[in-house]
Amino acid sequence: MNSNAGIYRHPGKRILDLVTIVLASPVLVPLLAIVALVVRLSLGAPVLFRQERLGLEGRPFLIKKFRTMTDARDNNGNILPDSKRLTATGRFLRATSLDELPELIDVLRGEMSLVGPRPLYTHYRDRYTLEQFRRHEVKPGITGWAQINGRNLSSWEQRFELDVWYADNYSLMFDLKILALTLWKVLRQEGISEEGHATKSDFMGTTEIAESKKEHLSY
Repeated sequence: MNSNAGIYRHPGKRILDLVTIVLASPVLVPLLAIVALVVRLSLGAPVLFRQERLGLEGRPFLIKKFRTMTDARDNNGNILPDSKRLTATGRFLRATSLDELPELIDVLRGEMSLVGPRPLYTHYRDRYTLEQFRRHEVKPGITGWAQINGRNLSSWEQRFELDVWYADNYSLMFDLKILALTLWKVLRQEGISEEGHATKSDFMGTTEIAESKKEHLSY
């Protein structure tokens, strides 16, 4: 943790989250309502997508997003790949990051922050190295340092390095810089998806973990 963060860690970062949401609420509330209506008309109910993700210190929580995919399945009842379930409306919501708006509820609940490492799947827990897992030393964020430095175009290793660096170096001015750059990135619609994937390929672990497991099995 960055010792220079001082009061910004407790309670300054939380105050920034709440004050920003309150000040932006005249715009955010109507926008949430409009997007919810669009999702309801195009995809039906439920409007929100909920999924368990890893939060602060690796504790699981339910993240909330607007739905961007259908529940389409193949003839055997298996869920189709993301690329086949992602609708035109869903692509637009992801390109503009409007699908992330319900995460503001998670911020208000104190489970997320406006800025921090993106919350990832719970089944990634055992795939991190000890160093990579340090990304959970801060609350996950709607946007983050890795998001404005490649987003889904970066490799997982690069992304985690940026997340850990953020956990060690965040500050008030740094968070304000990330928020400002996020708006610019959203307008330019950069790094939305990895080539060949609807968003990003699954994180399968690192060579370090694979070698460690192989060594363990040899005894």
